[in-house]
Amino acid sequence: MSSIDRSDTVCVVGAGPAGLVVARQLRKAGIPFEVFERHSDVGGIWDPDNTGSPMYRSAHFISSKYSSGFAGFPMPEEFPDYPSWRQILGYIRDFAKAEDLYQHITFNTEIAQAEPLDDGRWRVTSDNQQYIYRALVVAPGVTWHPSRPKIAGEDRFAGEIMHSSEYFDASTFRDKRVLIVGAGNSGVDIACDAAANADAAFLSVRRGYRFLPKHVFGVPLDVFINHGGQPPAGIAIPEDPNELVDALVGDLTRFGLPAPDHAVLSSHPIVNDQIIHHFNHGDIAARPDVERLDGHDVVFADGSREPVDLIVLATGYEYRVPFINEALFEWSSGHPQLYLNIFHRQLPTLSIVGFIEFADAAYQRFEEMAQLVAMDLSLKDRELETFTDMKRNHHPDLRGGAEYIDTPRHANYVETHTYQAVLGTIREQFGVEPLATSPAAVM
Repeated sequence: MSSIDRSDTVCVVGAGPAGLVVARQLRKAGIPFEVFERHSDVGGIWDPDNTGSPMYRSAHFISSKYSSGFAGFPMPEEFPDYPSWRQILGYIRDFAKAEDLYQHITFNTEIAQAEPLDDGRWRVTSDNQQYIYRALVVAPGVTWHPSRPKIAGEDRFAGEIMHSSEYFDASTFRDKRVLIVGAGNSGVDIACDAAANADAAFLSVRRGYRFLPKHVFGVPLDVFINHGGQPPAGIAIPEDPNELVDALVGDLTRFGLPAPDHAVLSSHPIVNDQIIHHFNHGDIAARPDVERLDGHDVVFADGSREPVDLIVLATGYEYRVPFINEALFEWSSGHPQLYLNIFHRQLPTLSIVGFIEFADAAYQRFEEMAQLVAMDLSLKDRELETFTDMKRNHHPDLRGGAEYIDTPRHANYVETHTYQAVLGTIREQFGVEPLATSPAAVM
């Protein structure tokens, strides 16, 4: 197969939110680029028609509209505090139209392979063509490749087992006894659907969790925290965030859940108080970790058992870039080790936007990452040498001393303000202006 020479152009893979902000930043920097998207439209995971999307009918943003929008493009005032997936999908597409990004995207085209060449360029092979590009920017998302643990006895289980990525709506649960395994945000959302629709619903957890309310004194949680929310007159709130959450949510052990064994800020936030409603009303029951399956029964770590028709594994996802040889990356706890969670340390023309975990709304953080990608691709001579050396040898602290729980998801976790400060220092060093943002609507 002959290659089409695009040596003056950057290849961007993915037209979800991360890929779109990469496109906006490259265009602003005057860098020629092309975007490939395997689906027929933009939106990434937020389009349930996109094959492999984990989207489900009841999904909503876990951060509020006031902090979640693209830089300079706030979410519409008419949106509720926590928009639905339909609203988010429409918003993403409105953003792509407003920024005139559609013209740069080739749809219905999947990248099969991307290989680095000795001169730094990339050979990129789609399903019907091969190209040579100046550089490669990947915006793959982190919820496309399900992590599905094996359970002892599953080959003899009389019921059905599915990953949460396969779930779409609550009709799945009718007339069934349902077990949800895992209490991340998707798992808890799906557990709420099961609680309201199944004959019986159970939530299996192996450790204690902290469930955060979506509103504090009627104000969205992120607004209250980030904008100095105040309680009503005469009400004092604890300064310790653990005490505050415990006061708002109550003692979770009363539901049979393990006591949280970590501080609020030591794990990815689980923002859902609807699950507390269902526990309070007996719509769902807590169970410990699954030990094995036995016919129709699930046997738990404490020896108890429940007959179950359907198990939903809300057990997370693997970080993967399937069209790049995994041996090109250094891996730790399932995560590729990248400079600033963006840049390959040894391949200077490869960057990834979106392979990061933090307790914050994602879109503006993605664009801050994309801004550095555009900066990198604009550097010349001495500045390029300096930044290339930084990619290889600079190891800044991105956690700010914060300690996170020991799970694969938290292996590459960053503390948001620390991360922003590090990126800000680099912007200043290379003369890059901060993102131009417009204030989101304030309550």
